[in-house]
Amino acid sequence: MSSSAGPNPYTIRPSSADDADQPQGLAAIEAELAKRWPENKLEPSLDRISALMDILGEPQRAYPSIHITGTNGKTSTARMIEQLLNTFELRTGRYTSPHVESVTERISMDGQPISVDKFVETYRDIEPYVRMVDETQPVALSFFEVLTGMAYAAFADAPVDVAVVEVGMGGSWDATNVIDAAVSLITPISLDHTDRLGSTTGEIATEKSGIIKPGALTVVSQQPLDAAQVILERAVEVDATVAREGLEFGVLSREIAVGGQLITLRGLGGGEYSDIFIPLHGEHQAHNASMALAAVEAFFGVGAAREGQLDIDKVRQAFSGVSSPGRLEVVRRSPTIVLDAAHNPAGARVTATAVGEAFAFSRLIGVIATSGDKDVTGLLEAFEPILAEVVITQNSTHRAMPVDLLAAQAVEVFGEDRVQIEPRLDDAIEAAVTLAEEEGDLSGAGVLITGSVITVGEARLLLGRK
Repeated sequence: MSSSAGPNPYTIRPSSADDADQPQGLAAIEAELAKRWPENKLEPSLDRISALMDILGEPQRAYPSIHITGTNGKTSTARMIEQLLNTFELRTGRYTSPHVESVTERISMDGQPISVDKFVETYRDIEPYVRMVDETQPVALSFFEVLTGMAYAAFADAPVDVAVVEVGMGGSWDATNVIDAAVSLITPISLDHTDRLGSTTGEIATEKSGIIKPGALTVVSQQPLDAAQVILERAVEVDATVAREGLEFGVLSREIAVGGQLITLRGLGGGEYSDIFIPLHGEHQAHNASMALAAVEAFFGVGAAREGQLDIDKVRQAFSGVSSPGRLEVVRRSPTIVLDAAHNPAGARVTATAVGEAFAFSRLIGVIATSGDKDVTGLLEAFEPILAEVVITQNSTHRAMPVDLLAAQAVEVFGEDRVQIEPRLDDAIEAAVTLAEEEGDLSGAGVLITGSVITVGEARLLLGRK
């Protein structure tokens, strides 16, 4: 295990915290929000967000919604749903978390983050009501609850035709769960946030299935047996309809293509959607696409009110334009630098498989910085087979695992000779590039930056990715 400072192969931008041109209004609001409970501090209650919605006039009921929960794949699936709905000429609002670079990304209109001016305006509009709720509740509204209120208010103000909403954590008591979505999705469930959601996938599914509403339709990915059983029991309890991947819909075929993959999907109405190109890597993205298509079919009534399928040319157009920043995203070449936001063992396993499938790396170096509340050993073990060496570092948030603690776990998994420590992320990227270049053939060398959405976002800024 070593620590060194190599040559600077790239011009590194200052991090967002150092950006002198950050709008003052946004910075002030972020400072105000930072005083509230952070996203990882929770109380299982909808009382505060319900009170805020009530005082705002129930903006979340001004439009239909599609609600998404699960452990991994939520944001990519949400972006695909949004792209499909936009292509069918519906105005969308999308609420996702966490953000990669800017907090404004969490609230999007028609595929684009709301402007800084609109973000500031929305916050200032609801701020008096937020304070009124704070004064009446035992605990003040959290960071995530305020942002959720902002999103729902902004969508009503736009107005949008449909909102695509991703839970923050869990489902039953997640702040987003004050919507009454006619279509909900449950992406693959695995172990994450076990201290809050449960120690088994079945227990976690109990929380996540709380977004299933009476009489609604729920699109469900392939799940562990205990999770599937819980989800089906919840659906029966509230008289909801379930569409299961692999039974009512699914991926019929896929093949690797330049810049992504070519897939064929079967929809809810029995229709076959062939020759669909998605510019994203990994089998998991094909399954995300099948979930997104089924959700949009359900929203339009395909498979229930009517048979058939959606306009295949529009479906192809939509998927060909999908993007998912920080998900196996190539940001540099020679050597290739890939960003991926995998932050738990299940996500890391999926990423490792996708890297092996989509890239022909002869030498891949990892840059890893994680949060302190994750199964770090499981994540490192998932990546170990594909990484020649790792550079252990730390992102800038208070939740980051200290670099020395993370390095100690990395040594246990990789061995001391394959671990290098660089406390600063910019130094870690430079060190990883130097290690990758030792291969000599830069066309086969690569760097994978992973471990946290925050790490990926900061790397994206450092590398000047737009």
